[in-house]
Amino acid sequence: MSAQFPLTLNNVLVRRQGKTVLGPVDHVLNAKGATIIIGPNGSGKTTLLRVMHGIERTTGGQVTWAQDDPAKHAFVFQTPIVMRRSVAKNLAYPLELLRVSKDEIAASVDHWLARIGLERSRNSPATRLSGGERQKLAIARALIRQPDVLFLDEPCASLDGHATREIEHLLKEVASAGTRLVMATHDMGQARRLANDLVFLLDGKIHETGSADALFAAPATAELAAFLRGDIVT
Repeated sequence: MSAQFPLTLNNVLVRRQGKTVLGPVDHVLNAKGATIIIGPNGSGKTTLLRVMHGIERTTGGQVTWAQDDPAKHAFVFQTPIVMRRSVAKNLAYPLELLRVSKDEIAASVDHWLARIGLERSRNSPATRLSGGERQKLAIARALIRQPDVLFLDEPCASLDGHATREIEHLLKEVASAGTRLVMATHDMGQARRLANDLVFLLDGKIHETGSADALFAAPATAELAAFLRGDIVT
């Protein structure tokens, strides 16, 4: 179990241009499993992820790790970011920053290229990859540092079924191996496949949270029930 956890959010508030976009939020994130954040567009899913990761400045409240080590958490954005260099060099870059030995870098790059099925593209410019390949590369580049927790903001939002299936398979593997996943998604099928617990955001606040199995089977509020039916919830 990672010494970083729990992650505690206490009365967290984010305001932009005089408008509250998140909060107040109180939540405790423990060390195991996959937390999936759901809610209507504009409900604050991305902001909550960014607050947890530490790249969003809060207006009020506290975000506290039991033992904070920024090197032990990583973030994957909805639109994959790749550098103008080869696929292999994209993967190597985070380890180069950590001054890992060349032999270790080479072994890790080979491992992850095989794991995401991009061995044949290792020397190709990353910018030439398809959308699904870019997202797999972005996830592998985040995971190559062996983070304790991985935050993902709708990583499959614009991908086809095949690419989505490959990414979900990878995420299930790393979660089973102990990496803590916290992910926002608009895809309820994906949430059912991946979630151990759910966080349902509405109007910038946590409206309901708990075991995924329990909430999918019997949501406690009319709003979550309506959202899961596909109704428009405002």
